[in-house]
Amino acid sequence: MLLRQSALAVTAGLLLAGVAITPVSAVSLTVPAVARDVLPASDGWAASGTGTTGGSAAADDHVYVVRTRDELAAALAGTDTAPRIVLVAGTLRRNGDCATYADPAYSLDAFLAAYEGTTVKPAGPLEEARVRSAKNQAADVQLKVPSNTTIVGLANARLIGLNLLVSTADNVIIRNLRLEDAADCFPLWDPTDGAAGNWNSAYDLITLTGGTHVWADHNTFSDGNNVDSGQPEYFGRPYQVHDGALDVIRASDLVTISYNVFQEHDKTMLIGSTNTVGADVGKLRVTVHHNKFANVGQRAPRVRFGQVDVYDNYYYATDEDTYQYSWGAGVYSAIYAENNFLLRSADIGLDEIVYNWGGSALTEKGTLTRIGTGPVTAVSLLSEYNATHDPDLGADAGWTPVLRAGPLTPTAQVPAVVTAQSGAGRLCLR
Repeated sequence: MLLRQSALAVTAGLLLAGVAITPVSAVSLTVPAVARDVLPASDGWAASGTGTTGGSAAADDHVYVVRTRDELAAALAGTDTAPRIVLVAGTLRRNGDCATYADPAYSLDAFLAAYEGTTVKPAGPLEEARVRSAKNQAADVQLKVPSNTTIVGLANARLIGLNLLVSTADNVIIRNLRLEDAADCFPLWDPTDGAAGNWNSAYDLITLTGGTHVWADHNTFSDGNNVDSGQPEYFGRPYQVHDGALDVIRASDLVTISYNVFQEHDKTMLIGSTNTVGADVGKLRVTVHHNKFANVGQRAPRVRFGQVDVYDNYYYATDEDTYQYSWGAGVYSAIYAENNFLLRSADIGLDEIVYNWGGSALTEKGTLTRIGTGPVTAVSLLSEYNATHDPDLGADAGWTPVLRAGPLTPTAQVPAVVTAQSGAGRLCLR
């Protein structure tokens, strides 16, 4: 169906946002049927309760096609919570760069000179200038997604250097996007983080903070051309400019993450950001299925509190230099892992896949593994972990998933199915 928006409705949108948003009718673009898709029934935690419909019911005057960062920001702006559909065309980039964001009183060289050898968190004029610089960047790169919204990438759509922020919003769908390199120009130095300190960055590619009923599907997440291995070391630690790929934090709930590709990234998926008992209790319920995790370093996912269903995922771990772990069992976490396939380098031990961040148990069923083109073998990654670590993690997470759309993919078929169907560019855009 070709949408015909009224000139009056389009003009009203322009005046509200202050930026020209291209009406769909002006470019004679047929809106793809996937833009009207809703999450299928029983497809993970996001199908719970009212389900997830995003902007599927958007009226003609709430369908936008965007080609720049400012047009995307305008399409997402305002307090209107009526359903909206945003179609992303081409490559959208942040407006500024590190030099334009920098406060006049800040320079990295001066910062490094001022805080070399400090054992307490930086304070004073240069740290204050770094914070001001960070605020300048955040104003450009963080784009808040409102409730009842569907964002769909058209052919080869990319967001580079931007952070989609689903903050206290409900009913959001994000599909068919290539999301790359949300690099932080001004990472925070914390000498008390770990034995040697760490640089900590601020931006994920997608962040859910208090977001509910969210479906992230058929996206590809990466660091693009700005990989971590190309970053320098300062204060003897890697200058980490990337945070998560897709993080689910601060009492977010009822989320389905399906058919995505996560590649060449370190801190991939954090579910729960604090060990403090509070708002997260009973929340952070997430389903992670049919995703490919290709040479990611860690957090695939790392979980606190939530009941997290991790099934039919393909773990491709051949870079032993950057690999740390895949399943992180944190405090009060309840991971249920079923029919996952692990292809690995011989230098990555089976006891490295699970990591205990203060958890007590996880359920694991149907895992298969292989080294390169070697034989496929059944394995219990939990048992492998327990054989070399104390204390043991228990084998019962205390719950059984019921929200799954259709039968599970047999584990032996997972690599082929996930490789063929996951990531941006796999959806039919007619």
